Amino acid sequence: MTSKPPSTEYDWFDKVSAWIKTELSQLDIVITGPIGQSLIFPRSGVLRIPTPEGAVYFKDCSEGLIYEPALTQKISSWYPDHMPKILAANLKNGWMLMEDGGCTLREVIRADRNISHWERLLPLYAELQIKLSDHVPEILDLGAPDRQLSTLPEQYENLLNHKNLLLLGHQDGITSAEYDRLKSMSTRVESISEELTASPVPQSIHHGDFHDANIFLNDDHFVFFDWGDCSISHPFFSLRTVCVSIEYSLELEEYPPEFDGLRDIYLKSWLQYDSFENLLNYYHLAARLSPICSALGYFHTMKRLDDPLGSDYRGAIPGLLQEFLDLEDRANDQL
Repeated sequence: MTSKPPSTEYDWFDKVSAWIKTELSQLDIVITGPIGQSLIFPRSGVLRIPTPEGAVYFKDCSEGLIYEPALTQKISSWYPDHMPKILAANLKNGWMLMEDGGCTLREVIRADRNISHWERLLPLYAELQIKLSDHVPEILDLGAPDRQLSTLPEQYENLLNHKNLLLLGHQDGITSAEYDRLKSMSTRVESISEELTASPVPQSIHHGDFHDANIFLNDDHFVFFDWGDCSISHPFFSLRTVCVSIEYSLELEEYPPEFDGLRDIYLKSWLQYDSFENLLNYYHLAARLSPICSALGYFHTMKRLDDPLGSDYRGAIPGLLQEFLDLEDRANDQL
């Protein structure tokens, strides 16, 4: 198991450059300039390759996300309209070459401050989730994390056993009182999970990071990128990141009223399963568990790092678990 991104290996750039040149040559795509570093993360590396038809992007997914190229290819075959076009992939190494998706929604929405972009794209994302609910076993076989509701209570309890990642007793971590309360919430996690499992809404793919920098806009066409944080779980969990994204990019208050309209547009895409009133109830239940699913995503990443507490993610798990407690307080206040 590697605990460092492949991009830190001394000969990484030479190896991937050779592969990039070979693959593009076979596609008769000419490289017109130097291959440049675009983004380097603890879990992946991204390179930009200039060509006459526009930029091509290379992504190297680390050991914990090595399933992403195969998964992206497969989702693209099931739902090609709003997925990135994969030019080549090395599934063994977790490498893929993709066409440029255009500009990010973040660039667009910060410029025009028009929330209607989300109104148009959320039904498309819901449509993708509904279609992929028929392919859950195949997605899991490709290596996507299984965070189905039946497994969530056990995964939650396992996460609480890793006190170092909770920063228990540290200034920016979980307090002893919060930890005791989190332990006592295990039965609540289980009961909400069971209630959602009993609903007619199918579990499906949850992108895990569905914000406006992972959504591209090309000639008024949306493309959904970066599936490395996905899992199989409750589809409504994805709305948590949508809410945070509009807060961040439009500089809105926490839980802005503008989000309610977007939520309702998304939920109406699921009316084939139940009434809107019931769907809204399922959403409120899912919203309370969504920080736990996100915390499990960070746990998946951090347990593979050499020094997880020295990483940029060190405060993520405590913050998400505190958010879970805050949401429970809000729910109790509304009773």
